[in-house]
Parts: sequence; C-alpha cells; structure tokens
Amino acid sequence: MAVVAVTNPKGGVGKSTLSTNVAGYFARQGGTVVLGDVDRQQSSRLWLQQRPEAARPIVRWNIAADAMERPPKDVSHAVLDTPAGLHGKLLKEVLKLADKIVVPLQASVLDIFATQAFLSELAEHRHAQGVQVGIVGMRVDGRTLASEQLHQFIEGLGLPVLGYLRDTQNYVHLAAHGLSVFDVAPGRVARDLEQWQSICDWLDA
Repeated sequence: MAVVAVTNPKGGVGKSTLSTNVAGYFARQGGTVVLGDVDRQQSSRLWLQQRPEAARPIVRWNIAADAMERPPKDVSHAVLDTPAGLHGKLLKEVLKLADKIVVPLQASVLDIFATQAFLSELAEHRHAQGVQVGIVGMRVDGRTLASEQLHQFIEGLGLPVLGYLRDTQNYVHLAAHGLSVFDVAPGRVARDLEQWQSICDWLDA
C-alpha cells in the first residue's frame, strides 16, 4: 500500500485540487483507492460525494484528525488531504502514516514564507525519516514575476520539483462533478495531462 499525504500549513494553496487529482490518477491505474480528508472544509469529501457512479471508484477513507488510523489492508493507494496549520502532534501522526508527501505551493510571497517554515520543520522532524517529499507549483503563470520568484525559491530547497500546474478552469469545472483530469477524454485536458506526467512518474516510483 502507498499512502500519499498532501500537506501545506497555508490555506488556499490547492491541497484539495491536488489530492483529488492524485486519487483520480491512482484510480485510473486500476487499484483500490481511498481518499481521506482531515481538513475542516472537507472539500475532498464533498468532491467524492459528487463523483458519478460511472467513474472509476474511489472510496472514502473514514479518518479523523484526532484518531488517525491506517487505511484498510486491502487498499492499494491511500490519499490524505490535510488541514491548514498542520504542525505538532497532527504533523507527527501524518508522518507516521505517509510514504510520500506532496507539498503544493503557489507563487506568492506569503505562501512561500509559510511553506519555507513548514519545510524546515519537516526536515527537522524525526518522524520524517524515510518519507519522500516533493513540491508541486500550483496555478503557475510562467509569464509573471511571482512565477520567477517561485522558481528561484523552489530551486534552493534541495527537494524534488515534481512539476508545475497551470491556472485553468478545467480543475474547477471537473471538481464540481467529482472528476479529475484523469477521468475525461485525454484530448479535453491534453495540456494538463502533459504537466502531470512528471508528477505521476514520481508517484509511481
């Protein structure tokens, strides 16, 4: 079983978008996939509720922030959407569960500063040993100064940059129907699937 946690202490950076699409990717691979949500907003859980029966199945992982238990043994992949402000005891519990941590990061100074402090805490945490950590740039417009600042920051982290996802309404429209970019005709989201390729390679490694 592979457990992937999507984490960042900053709210609104795209954790649920990333979580649901990671789950959608694993479901496309044909495994038994569960998706857990310990964020207050419960966006990933709501996404699951909208998911059509015809889509590849993703099961809700009934997990609570105050009682974090491993997913069922018959699961091939588990994805966990975590809350803003993740630190301390809850971070420790997430690190105990996760094999891989994906950190979404937006191109804003506030997001960069908040994430920098979190990554420092993560690096120093004794439970982080053996957990793979990767960065995904979210809603990145390569034509902006903010994007250039994000690139410079990420390059100095010493962590793998899994990829950069553009700011597109595709994610918004698909989320409203409980779908990911991996659930629709490839031609409809060809540019997005191209951006996901390096992320998927890391998830599968």
